[in-house]
Amino acid sequence: MTSAIVVDDIRKRYRTTVAVDGLSFEVGTGEFFGILGPNGAGKTTTLEIVEGLRRPDSGTVRVLGVPPWPRNAALRSRIGVQLQTTALFERLTTAEQIRAFAALYRVPVRRADEMLEAFGLTGKARARASALSGGQAQRLAIACALVHDPEVVFLDEPTSGLDPQARRNLWDLLRKINAEGRTVVLTTHFMDEAEVLCDRVSIMDNGRILRCGAPAALVRDLAAAHRITVQAGAISVEAAVRSFPDAVVTGDDESLTIATPDPAAVLAHLATRDALRGLSVRGATLEDVFLTLTGREYRP
Repeated sequence: MTSAIVVDDIRKRYRTTVAVDGLSFEVGTGEFFGILGPNGAGKTTTLEIVEGLRRPDSGTVRVLGVPPWPRNAALRSRIGVQLQTTALFERLTTAEQIRAFAALYRVPVRRADEMLEAFGLTGKARARASALSGGQAQRLAIACALVHDPEVVFLDEPTSGLDPQARRNLWDLLRKINAEGRTVVLTTHFMDEAEVLCDRVSIMDNGRILRCGAPAALVRDLAAAHRITVQAGAISVEAAVRSFPDAVVTGDDESLTIATPDPAAVLAHLATRDALRGLSVRGATLEDVFLTLTGREYRP
């Protein structure tokens, strides 16, 4: 796979604050790549450097084979950017909004109207941007970022603040964007979103990448215990402790949970005792990986 983006040892400091500290990664052409991290990890600064909105203090970046800084007019027409804060012209209608972006990129009006239909906004064509719901506003922002048919798309927390239905609908749109051959770079705080959408993710903190890989591979490498939960009374806590000495057993009036590295043996034993009532099994997730790497403490 050829690389659409190559980032090599970039650094960015704001006075005494180190925002990006020697970051290196590559994104393949057509890949859906996620950048994850707690608040203040350096995600947005990294994205802005790659987009050409900020100049790194040192290091190099190449997007589609060319450096994004100094600002390159030829490159701007090949990338699409949806910023963390959606800024729309509130007094323009939805149609006027996207047509304005089309005019900036010298794209025919026909293309703008096609994007309205593709993003389910035709019915809101005459509504002002200020009257759109959160999900509609996010769809419009992404449509504006795609109106000129870019090869690489940058999305900074595109589903932040959306309800579950709006998030899922937007996921479908993002899958479609990627399936059409575009390279997509996403930052998000939602681990389930990254697991569903991304081919690979990088988890960063304090301006550095801690781990990078496919979500399933990162979860597998964590080797975390599976949590098996059954209805309270199916088996007593004392019996579970005796039967599974290598497991961590907890229980209350509603349920009993067994955290074990060997779920097959536990499930087999519970089955022989007819103790599977209310059964649920939960393996490790990308969120477990994230918390293991970045910690659980509150961030200022």
